[in-house]
Amino acid sequence: MSPVDVTDAADTFRIGDRSFSSRLLVGTGKYRDLEETRMAIEASGAEIVTVAIRRTNIGQNPGEPNLLDVIPPDRYTLLPNTAGCYTAEEAIRTCRLARELLDGHNLVKLEVLGDPKTLYPDVFQTVTAAETLVADGFEVMVYTTDDPLLARRLEEIGCRAVMPLAAPIGSGLGIQNRYNIREIVENARVPVLVDAGVGTASDAAIAMELGCDGVLMNTAIAAARDPVLMASAMRHAIIAGREAFRAGRMAPKPHASASSPETGYFFT
Repeated sequence: MSPVDVTDAADTFRIGDRSFSSRLLVGTGKYRDLEETRMAIEASGAEIVTVAIRRTNIGQNPGEPNLLDVIPPDRYTLLPNTAGCYTAEEAIRTCRLARELLDGHNLVKLEVLGDPKTLYPDVFQTVTAAETLVADGFEVMVYTTDDPLLARRLEEIGCRAVMPLAAPIGSGLGIQNRYNIREIVENARVPVLVDAGVGTASDAAIAMELGCDGVLMNTAIAAARDPVLMASAMRHAIIAGREAFRAGRMAPKPHASASSPETGYFFT
């Protein structure tokens, strides 16, 4: 069943001039093999699949298994990313390599890390790289901290989406600062997608209930005991969270309120 079968076809979101039905974006790392990668991505219903150019063969190594054999570009929108880059120069070079390998593909995920322990983004290098890449014609989706002011700055530069972390990459801790995520969402004019830190389906649902346009994840699926089943769970969590956001939750109350009305009924 495709994502359109289980969501409102009119409730799409856009990255630049591209429109998508599935709000779950997935990565390709940490799976046992390419077959498990293929099965998990299919179960997720994702339309956008991110690929670490520095760590994955998409044709630059002819004698090795090619990831594009299981995520063909005619079926998925590929999102080359700069995972493993620690300077703006590395990230820019990696994006340009991806564009060359993918015949002019300009949609990229920018990620410039500050240190190998936290894997937090280096915000100064990220801004520098974003400015260069946008000027060079790239459509940049940018991994960032959950700082609302930084998110605004990246949007002003021309990034097509901002992607604040929920928690450190691969931690599975879930959303640690709901206030900041909500603040980013409420002030953004471009899509906001939670990127990093999701651990289970409820984390994904919360991100969507906060009003995020989508969630990008890898480890939460690939490191699960059953990655394919977890991919399916994440797919449904995204749908449920989005529908809850659109429906509008009840206002929280500090005291009990009877579910059945106490007036308007007469008994004899």
